[in-house]
Amino acid sequence: MQTPYNPQVFFAAERTLLAWQRSSISFIALGFVIERFGLFVKFLKIANDITVTSVQISAFIGIFFIAMGSLICFLSAIQYQAFIRTLSKAELPSRYFIFLGPLVSYTIFFSAIGLAAWLILSN
Repeated sequence: MQTPYNPQVFFAAERTLLAWQRSSISFIALGFVIERFGLFVKFLKIANDITVTSVQISAFIGIFFIAMGSLICFLSAIQYQAFIRTLSKAELPSRYFIFLGPLVSYTIFFSAIGLAAWLILSN
């Protein structure tokens, strides 16, 4: 028996992917702010006892958040594609670019990896 087409299933999966993308971008942005805050404190010399260790800890935590955000984005794209493969051709909307969601996720992933590499090399 053929299951009737229900567009809510596909679009719910796409909304979930978009929610994961927003979450990963938030992690990446927070990581960048944390990493750059260490340099901000160092340059302004807010405290007299600023050590190199405190700046390095800030950089480590910030790059960790960026890496977590990129990993979240990458895994959510893989999970989305795995779910889409379980849907039949009839359950997918016709003339709809299904590849755009994962493409954005992979772009965010590689951009975040590039950002993390740049931050590591600039320190």
